[in-house]
Amino acid sequence: MWFDHFRATREQLAAQDLLRQLRVAHGGTAPHQPVATAGGAVRELLMFCSNDYLGLAAHPALADALVDGARRWGGGSGASPLVSGHSQAHEAVAQWLARAYAPHLPQPRALGFCTGYMANLGVVTALGDADVELFCDALNHASLIDGARLARARVTVYPHGDVAALAQRLQASTAPRKLIVTDGVFSMDGDVAPLPGLLALADAFDALLLVDDAHGLGVLGQRGLGCIEHFGLNSRRLVLVGTLGKSAGLAGAFVVAHQAVTDHLLQKSRNYIFSTASPPAIEHALLTALELLAGPEGQRRRHDLQARCEQLRAGLTRLLQQHPELPWRLTGSSTPIQPLVVGANAEAMRLAARLEQAGIRVPGIRPPTVPAGTARLRITLCASHTEADVERLLRVLRDSAAEAQQTETEGAGA
Repeated sequence: MWFDHFRATREQLAAQDLLRQLRVAHGGTAPHQPVATAGGAVRELLMFCSNDYLGLAAHPALADALVDGARRWGGGSGASPLVSGHSQAHEAVAQWLARAYAPHLPQPRALGFCTGYMANLGVVTALGDADVELFCDALNHASLIDGARLARARVTVYPHGDVAALAQRLQASTAPRKLIVTDGVFSMDGDVAPLPGLLALADAFDALLLVDDAHGLGVLGQRGLGCIEHFGLNSRRLVLVGTLGKSAGLAGAFVVAHQAVTDHLLQKSRNYIFSTASPPAIEHALLTALELLAGPEGQRRRHDLQARCEQLRAGLTRLLQQHPELPWRLTGSSTPIQPLVVGANAEAMRLAARLEQAGIRVPGIRPPTVPAGTARLRITLCASHTEADVERLLRVLRDSAAEAQQTETEGAGA
């Protein structure tokens, strides 16, 4: 029965253009431009699907720091943080983060996790006990959704980014404690959460505000500290989760918050208590990554990244103005996540295949990752993309739009 079930499920997904495939990246000159396996042949693809927004993953200083860390610390950490896995390297990263976020989080303390997914699960389940009501944005990341499902708390979902609707739900709540849960930058639309409004509600209703800033860290703020720096927020009600496998170019995650919050997590977060700590060599290299991210080089890379974002948005806007007959649309993102919403699953995958034929890799994103009818190309930009790279992508999209228009015209004529 199991294998009949597996086969039927696969066939059903394939019929709906929802079948996922695992691809092998064979390396290359930079994470956004690797040699990838495509159609059984190995060829170079220009990649617009990496979350290495600052292009730090290929930075020579990080490679050197990893080598130095491995020589000093060896391989794995050997145990969970509370047993013996929390090394001086882990503590140095935690202290760096606490100092960096001190202007935004009174009495901050940071705890490290192996992945952002683990961090979100650990924080939401630890804070979401039976006396808590979770107020979750409708477009939160899967890790926040799973954390809410695993928590013992009551869960209330509010419409995406709708501060007024959230206020009504908070007003109606009788829960002793309340926790607002949101992405900072939403991973599929690229828009930024209305954090000032959410924090004002947290103050008004004695709630905490949990922000998953996986896609804001490194991208937003003068020093790249993310959404709360971008908005200039400061509150003990903020609980910030950051991912270090994206803009920081390495791996791992952290939560930084008022020490009372992190002390509670230290006692109650099962994901933290019962997971082996990350390799100390990675933590050693993370100090280099964070200094690059927050320093002058990070500022320069953010400037370059913003220029590429503006170039792409302008080009896509002109394309859609020239082809109003197409159902394609933009989400209005101002971040490196620049989705082109296509609509139908099959059409999104055909467009992704057309780009790959031209040597460009942009993934098609379909339900359940995004709502039905909003399948899209999730275009992500990195500071290491050049002006010519973006123009190459725009040229292929213009050609694809012209071909789609011609096909539609011929179909109408028939």
